[in-house]
Amino acid sequence: MDDVHKLRHYLTRVTAELKETRAQLRAAESAAAEPVAIVGMSCRYPGGVASPEALWELVEGGGDAISGFPVDRGWDLAELVDPDGERPGTSYTAEGGFLHTAGEFDASFFGISPREALAMDPQQRLLLETSWELFERAGIDPASLRSSRTGVFIGASFHDYGSRLPAIPEEVEGHAMTGVAGSVVSGRIAYTYGLTGPALTVDTACSSSLVALHLGVRALRDGECGMAVVGGVAVMSTPDLFTEFSRQRGLARDGRCKAFSAAADGMGAAEGVGLLLVERLSDARRNGHQVLGVIRGSAVNQDGASNGLTAPNGPAQRRVIQDALADARVTPSEVDVIEAHGTGTALGDPIEAQALLATYGRDRPAERPALLGSVKSNLGHTQAAAGMAGVIKMVMAMRHGVVPRTLHVDEPTPHVDWASGAVELATENAPWPGGERAHRAAVSSFGVSGTNAHVILEAAPTADATSPSTPTEGVLPWVLSARSETALRAQAAQLLTFAATSDRPLADIGWTLARHRAALEHRAVVVAADRDTFLAGLDAIATGEPAPHVVSGVAPEEPPSGAVFVFPGQGSQWVGMAAELLNSSTVFAESIDRCAQALAPHIDWDLLDVLRATGDDATLERVDVVQPALWAVMVSLAQTWRSYGIEPSAVIGHSQGEIAAACVAGVLTLEDGARLVALRSRLIAQELAGHGGMVSLATSADQTHTLLTGRDDVWIAAVNGPTSTVIAGTPTGLAEVAAAAETAGLRTRTIPVDYASHTPHVDRIRDQLLQLAAPITP
Repeated sequence: MDDVHKLRHYLTRVTAELKETRAQLRAAESAAAEPVAIVGMSCRYPGGVASPEALWELVEGGGDAISGFPVDRGWDLAELVDPDGERPGTSYTAEGGFLHTAGEFDASFFGISPREALAMDPQQRLLLETSWELFERAGIDPASLRSSRTGVFIGASFHDYGSRLPAIPEEVEGHAMTGVAGSVVSGRIAYTYGLTGPALTVDTACSSSLVALHLGVRALRDGECGMAVVGGVAVMSTPDLFTEFSRQRGLARDGRCKAFSAAADGMGAAEGVGLLLVERLSDARRNGHQVLGVIRGSAVNQDGASNGLTAPNGPAQRRVIQDALADARVTPSEVDVIEAHGTGTALGDPIEAQALLATYGRDRPAERPALLGSVKSNLGHTQAAAGMAGVIKMVMAMRHGVVPRTLHVDEPTPHVDWASGAVELATENAPWPGGERAHRAAVSSFGVSGTNAHVILEAAPTADATSPSTPTEGVLPWVLSARSETALRAQAAQLLTFAATSDRPLADIGWTLARHRAALEHRAVVVAADRDTFLAGLDAIATGEPAPHVVSGVAPEEPPSGAVFVFPGQGSQWVGMAAELLNSSTVFAESIDRCAQALAPHIDWDLLDVLRATGDDATLERVDVVQPALWAVMVSLAQTWRSYGIEPSAVIGHSQGEIAAACVAGVLTLEDGARLVALRSRLIAQELAGHGGMVSLATSADQTHTLLTGRDDVWIAAVNGPTSTVIAGTPTGLAEVAAAAETAGLRTRTIPVDYASHTPHVDRIRDQLLQLAAPITP
């Protein structure tokens, strides 16, 4: 039997361990394949595109962002452009996609000196500005990320800013090295915001930003960081790319990428910056972040030894597509739209199209082809930022349910066997295909040095696509802040433009402004209850005009340590107090419910009935009702203020308000506070009620002492201010003192209590109160 028992025990233990191992394996596999949420996007692209919304307007409207060469970069345009392209150092095209404001930078906003800013590559400057926008667009105060395990993965392939000058100018010496170093492209973002996750700068040329995205996704899944900034940037400080590609005859003469077109004649070079803020989908939901889209899978590979260093490789492209699909755990037929690399070259486009036909074009019905497009037809080839342009375009397209058309395709290239698979060029705007199933898209980027990247995107789950909001009536604050008055006015103008056409609830906008924006020095707040008044207030701020519902000012350089919450004592109540707030504030109502549950074991009345005044008005005159009710209202008001971003640095309570203050400070739990306020007020009602009272005198403590000279039945209970003193004592004594005060011309007010707080009267319940409070431990 002993052997049987041992064997049974052994098998039981092994079975348990096996179950645990299987559970751990399932958890590891799940984590390795967990979708990654896109919770923020920001960008700058040619054509004045300064936001994902502006990019969507451009591509949906068929906009062409190509323009002439910039005139503020010191390029000798007269010598640079040669229509024949024969002379060395010249370009046969004079057009491209440019960020014409790339030289502008608000250095003081980031605490950077003018000298250092001058030494900084414009790519670093653009990344600082767009990363700030990225966090705020995600509803995250950038300051809250300090010391967080947030990673930074940035693609950048231009490092030519420092080569513009033969020698480093004396005025920027000491900053030039960090100003142009590739590693600082990502490192400066981490430094500026205090991010402690991995920070990598990736250079795989045209595929840099998608490779950066791939690395960021892997870091999230491996637990190296909890959130990641991923993206890419490209600014051409010199015209070298144009002269080099002109020698190779690789540029489109008109500067436009004619992706997959029979008229394709080369690449149109462009600039841009695109960033995503990503985190694991489970974390995004737990943190309450809006999910804009989902990264289901990604892959990166290399051409290896192929038919040329810079030549595209069809088999390698097919492999990276297959690897990304496997990582996403979807089949090719489950992907609806493909955002191609599509640069518009006579060699590259046919190779890419055949790879797509061999993967996405197979095993899908001919009547439901995968739609193919390229944002490069709108923007040009934005190089290290190109992959991000494709991702942002696809996320916006999935959110709008529209596939934008690809420009400059009068006729598809004849060098592709389009009949070999179910892939079709999107030459007109079309509804997103796929019916009711989840929208999915693929994005490709291929580097000139042979590094390929492919990403599978999916629309945000329905529950995450729009943030639910609770309609809130009543007066609300819209809070704005900026580094300067000019910036504050500009911000008000931007918000005015948005709010005038947005259907978002007023409370949602106010919530985001108050809770998810940095609090900067120059501040203004619009207080209103309707959209028209808010819009009028924003217009007043934008134009610098005063308005009755606008408060503005500048925070001191050394601001106070913070807000202080003051909790009053008895006498501040009235019938129906908090009834309106119960109906208009979910936060307040939920807090009142928690207080009611904590009070329930100690009272024989209903808190909500008292607050809504559904019972006898006289009930609120009872001390054992009014004090717990006031406690619940004060605790809940504090919670409501906190929900708007008003966090106290200190709390102080007056009289029984100290109990609420202790709860808000965390000294007492909600349950202990409820016990103390309920049992204390019951003891007062049983032992002290009916034997005293309190009167407020509009005079100083010294004059009150004079009125009380020779009396032993009335005392000073509280000194509320230089000319506000409260006395307490017997009803007869109070009446006599109040009469004397009025005779002296002083204003008096009888406080609605029938006992003498803060006097020797309360000594009689001291021992009983200590006994009741004994179980409570701060």
